[in-house]
Amino acid sequence: MITSNSHSLSIFEKVRTYMELLKFRLSFLVAFSCGFGYVLGASSTMNWMNLAIICLGGFLVSGASITINQIIEKDLDILMTRTMNRPLPTKRISVTEAAMFAFIVGGTGIIILALYTNMITTLLSILSMVLYSFVYTPLKRVGPIAVFVGAIPGALPPLLGWTAATGYISLEALIIFGIQFIWQFPHFWAIAWVADEDYKKAGFKLLPSGGQKDFNTAIQIMIYTLFLIPFGLLPAKFGITGIDSAIVVTICGVLFLSQTFALMRNGTRKSALRIMFGSFLYLPIVQIAYLLDKI
Repeated sequence: MITSNSHSLSIFEKVRTYMELLKFRLSFLVAFSCGFGYVLGASSTMNWMNLAIICLGGFLVSGASITINQIIEKDLDILMTRTMNRPLPTKRISVTEAAMFAFIVGGTGIIILALYTNMITTLLSILSMVLYSFVYTPLKRVGPIAVFVGAIPGALPPLLGWTAATGYISLEALIIFGIQFIWQFPHFWAIAWVADEDYKKAGFKLLPSGGQKDFNTAIQIMIYTLFLIPFGLLPAKFGITGIDSAIVVTICGVLFLSQTFALMRNGTRKSALRIMFGSFLYLPIVQIAYLLDKI
């Protein structure tokens, strides 16, 4: 484990450490989901500047939330192999620096959304940050209720985009929120299955059915994945998108679902790993299909 002092880092290393702190790729995916929701909600004459603003605001709020999460869990991250080399456990950055960074990044994101979108989008972004950083994070050591709570901010980005485009929450907005909300469960539980030993070191309790890697947990992963198939058809049903994306989403849903059967059958880490990677692929492919159909 690296133990370099934060003051000894070069400017380049410092910038790279800050990028690592806000988890650039994850925050980028959040920004993409915000843009996805904006495009689906926008009229035929889409404002590209507003699209860029909602993506930037979503990216910054996400980065701040993730940073706060790491500040709160810094002593737990040291215990886990997958997180022990993060900036705070390795002392490449101090808690004070990380807190200031989170405040500046999160504040900037909220101000941007407040100035250039609308009140409901701004309030939803604040709700997302609070739920993720201060409710979901401590609940991870309480029980699997954390997954339900964490799924809410995890599914809010497309809703933020929709409200930024329309100014209100409609049934269509709740549909795209619902798809991403349901997706969170097989996604979270597959990760929790794969990282179970590491999570136990930190006292994280994210798996359902008493926290066991058993048939009951595999069944629940399968059920939520199954729900994605009919939910994925709702955008076409309500005229948000068309039949082409419905076909793509159904195929993706069936392929994603098929991966859960192996976990039910053998309960191996390898099968859970496939579901985890399947979840990584499912959401962006589905969102891109919806976007192409809308455009």
